[in-house]
Amino acid sequence: MNGFAKGGVMAIHHTFGIIGGSGQLGGAIARQLLLTGTLAPDHLWISNTSGKLNGFRKWPFVRSTTDNQELAQACETILLSVPPHVAKEMALKAEDKLVISVVAGLTIEKIGDLTRATRIVRAMSSPAAEYGLAYSPWIASPGVTEQDRETVGFLFRACGKTDEVFDEDQIDRFTALTGPVPGFVALFAECMADYAVRHGVDPKVADRAIRQLFHASGVTLSETEPMPAQRVAEMIAYAGTTAAGLEVMRKSALSQAISDGLDAAYEKAKSLG
Repeated sequence: MNGFAKGGVMAIHHTFGIIGGSGQLGGAIARQLLLTGTLAPDHLWISNTSGKLNGFRKWPFVRSTTDNQELAQACETILLSVPPHVAKEMALKAEDKLVISVVAGLTIEKIGDLTRATRIVRAMSSPAAEYGLAYSPWIASPGVTEQDRETVGFLFRACGKTDEVFDEDQIDRFTALTGPVPGFVALFAECMADYAVRHGVDPKVADRAIRQLFHASGVTLSETEPMPAQRVAEMIAYAGTTAAGLEVMRKSALSQAISDGLDAAYEKAKSLG
């Protein structure tokens, strides 16, 4: 049923529908599935309120609808990618379908109530999926089959990196990590750019420098073996300029502030469900 797409990525060869597929996250996932060849355009359905397919001009064979139930009837796998308040008002008859949700806070139990499905995967992802850079952890209900797990793996590996977890609370934890962290990183970058500007660096130069530094740091962290704690220890042991800054930061309230911010994001994720 499944085979290789271009670049060695496995392909999904059945009908796949995304409810909210033209939104920021749903659209990012959809375009990456198409770009990597993980999904053929004529196998993809998208449901949204307008029925229009903005952002999909390259793929004229993608099908669109405003009727979520029409999509559910046509597709073997359904991805829910809508805001939590929209999901709570949604009702589908999808008893025999694989339903995957990336809706923040929506529990497996609630997904089952809304869709009548028993083959349910609750996941978290991010718009970085469009660049193959998302991290997408997921947990499966007892009814999920091994073939379903293959489909979920194909989907999320096309979008970046992924892991199956076995405690649903961890999805809420990852909601706090996956969603806010780009904002946290942007805040750190803002602080560094402001520092440069306060010390006479042209704002455009500061912006360009900080963007490149964070890009390089992210790639290095992703592509090399040392864990973050090991890298920090190595830099401190080197006893250079980086060590001087890290020692001060370690003694500051920075770590607690980050922990408090993640706790707040986690509590918000729980409340959304």
